[in-house]
Amino acid sequence: MWSYDDSRSALRDVLRLSRAMTFKAAVADLSLGGGKGVIMTLPYARLSSERRHAALLDFADTVEALDGRYITAEDVGTSSRDMKVIAERTQHVTGLSRQRGGSGDPSPFTALGVEYAVRASCERVFGSASLRGRSACVVGLGHVGSRVAGRLARQGAKLIVADVDEGKRRLAEELDARWTTPELALEAQVDVLVPCALGGFLNEETVPQLCTPVIAGAANNQLADDAVADLLAARGILWAPDFVVNAGGLINIAEELRGYDAAVARRRVRGIADTLLKIFDEAQAMGVTPLTAAMELARRRLTS
Repeated sequence: MWSYDDSRSALRDVLRLSRAMTFKAAVADLSLGGGKGVIMTLPYARLSSERRHAALLDFADTVEALDGRYITAEDVGTSSRDMKVIAERTQHVTGLSRQRGGSGDPSPFTALGVEYAVRASCERVFGSASLRGRSACVVGLGHVGSRVAGRLARQGAKLIVADVDEGKRRLAEELDARWTTPELALEAQVDVLVPCALGGFLNEETVPQLCTPVIAGAANNQLADDAVADLLAARGILWAPDFVVNAGGLINIAEELRGYDAAVARRRVRGIADTLLKIFDEAQAMGVTPLTAAMELARRRLTS
């Protein structure tokens, strides 16, 4: 659920997200498709609780009409509480609270996967997966980003954090992190940039500003277009494909669909590190970007 200026923007976003979801499921070796749903709200419009409830029920009716070909789960702008509302009209919903037999909020699993992706990327660039003493800038302190920041801090990383919400400064204080703005975060001189807000921020204008050798974060669709991957490579920046890095939540949901075991889910999410290292190896061997290598791996699995 997100605000868009017009329906074309919402449609463009949902198509980009569904494409990324298809690659995400394939690279994670999950027998799932790549659908994505977007509930569009108007810019700067705050939905009343009644209208939000009604919008969720309308979305649930759409999901139900697809008769199991699409299964929804919480994502940006929604919560397990919202999934409970959707479940009033359809059984094709995951991410329900544990009290209702689900696995709850998937963001801790997404954050776990991001941590392991950051560690794998550091191993490739610096020769060690240890984050102790490494500097990292986490941009976006929502459900996932705040957890990522906490995990990196516990691993000994020195943090800079940024968010459009000034109220998130409290988290910066709790983590002994330096606060900055999302705009200035792009120019932070750190070992790792960890984008966990919305996507599209890497483009021809922003890439020359970057002062980091590694980018690995949870934000979807970080590249304005696929050609930006070449710009990053030309600057010697290792970019971990976002649809690989942020697959933890989907991996957790897949476990929920076949008999949930949290320990198994965590083990599979930690495997994101191995998947990334394989992608980096293949990219180097083929002389291509990690994006190309990841998409090639996805295509092989989609056609196998």
